[in-house]
Amino acid sequence: MMLGKFGLLILAVVALLPAQPLTFAPQTGDLTVDVLQVLDLPLNIHEAALTKTERGYLLRMSLGNSSDLKIIGLRYSLVSTDARNQVQIRVNRTEGFAVPAYGTKTLTFKTPIRLKQRDGEQFVLMIEQVVSRESIWEVVKAKEALEAYARGDYSVVPTVLRVPNQVDSPPDGRIRVIP
Repeated sequence: MMLGKFGLLILAVVALLPAQPLTFAPQTGDLTVDVLQVLDLPLNIHEAALTKTERGYLLRMSLGNSSDLKIIGLRYSLVSTDARNQVQIRVNRTEGFAVPAYGTKTLTFKTPIRLKQRDGEQFVLMIEQVVSRESIWEVVKAKEALEAYARGDYSVVPTVLRVPNQVDSPPDGRIRVIP
């Protein structure tokens, strides 16, 4: 079998590669955050990370709204797992913002999270509640689902209960019936 010049060049490069796999260090001091996506919620999280500042870590994420309603807030939980697979709840917070219907937005929440990362510790994030002016989506038994996922048990599937939002009124004053 004859190799062309390009084939010989590739063969030479592969032969000169180090025996160990190449690893690339992250460009920033951000901590990556795994996300438990809850499929029945109208928000999806992408690219979640904790960014270190002088005051603590700030949670940064990209959100995608898959509903025809403007989303005005959410509640999330952040847990960590250590090398012994022990789960520790780090944060449970409510944040306000606005994501238009079928829109996306990248947010950095300004409330700092104070934590010290230990060796081998990994972080997992889950949305527990999503709020629009018309509806509230609540994850049933959110803590149990998040802790199971963080331990590696993917058999616990979170379920969502959707109820009318009777606190925040629609901007046009009309009451909408939720199907």
